[in-house]
Amino acid sequence: MKARPAAGQGAPPKLTPKERRERAQRAPRLAANTLARLAEQHPTAHCELDHRSPFELIVSVVLSAQTTDVAVNKATPALFARFPAAQALAAAEPSDVEPYVSSLGFFRMKAKAIVGLARELVARHGGDVPRTIEELVRLPGVGRKTANVVLGVLWNKPDGVVVDTHVARISRRLGWTKNVDPEKIEKDIGDLLPRDQWSQASHVLIFHGRRCCTARKPDCSSCYVHDTCPSAFDAENVGRKAPRS
Repeated sequence: MKARPAAGQGAPPKLTPKERRERAQRAPRLAANTLARLAEQHPTAHCELDHRSPFELIVSVVLSAQTTDVAVNKATPALFARFPAAQALAAAEPSDVEPYVSSLGFFRMKAKAIVGLARELVARHGGDVPRTIEELVRLPGVGRKTANVVLGVLWNKPDGVVVDTHVARISRRLGWTKNVDPEKIEKDIGDLLPRDQWSQASHVLIFHGRRCCTARKPDCSSCYVHDTCPSAFDAENVGRKAPRS
C-alpha cells in the first residue's frame, strides 16, 4: 500500500506535536510494514558497489570508507584488472597499489589496508573470503559494518543490520531508534525486524536515504510512508550529524 499523496499544491501538511508523538509510539510496531512499503518504493535496492566475486566485494567495501560508492566503482575496474584475485594483490606492495586508488580519500592507508587484507586472505583462508563474522573482523581493514555487508550481500546471512550514515538517519526519522551510536542503532533495528530482513533493510534504507529522504532536503511528498512517519514534512533536522565545530 502506497502512502496517500501530499495534500494540495501549497504548503505540505504539518503534524501537530501530539500527532508526531502518537506516530512515534506506533512506529516500532509498524517497522516491518514500513520496510515493506519502502521496498515497494525502491524495488531494485541492492549493494551499489560493483563486484564480480567475494574478493572484489570485500576490497570495494574497505575502499568505500569515507567516500562514495560511485568513486569506488570508478577506481576498481583498473585495480581488479591488475590484481584480479587475493593472490595477486597479496604479492604487491602498497606503493604498487596506490596509483590505482589515488582518486579516493586516504588512499595510502587504503592501499596498505587492502594489501594486508589480501595477505591475510591468502595466509589464513587460501585466498577465499571467510563466511563468519568472527573470521571476517580479524582481517585488516574489516570492521563489523564491512563484515555484515559481505555476509549480507553474498550469502544473506548478516550478523546484524549494516548501519551507515543513511541507515542511521532514516531509522531515527522513522522512529525506530533514538540512539546515535551505530552499534545501538543496529541492535534497535535488529530487535524490530526478523533476521531474514536485516540485509534487505540496509539496502532499502540506503536507497531511500540517497534518493528520497536525503539529509538536507528530504522529499517527504514522494515518500511512500509519509502518512505514518513521525518526522514527515519536518525531517530536515532529525537524524542529521551535528555540525563540526
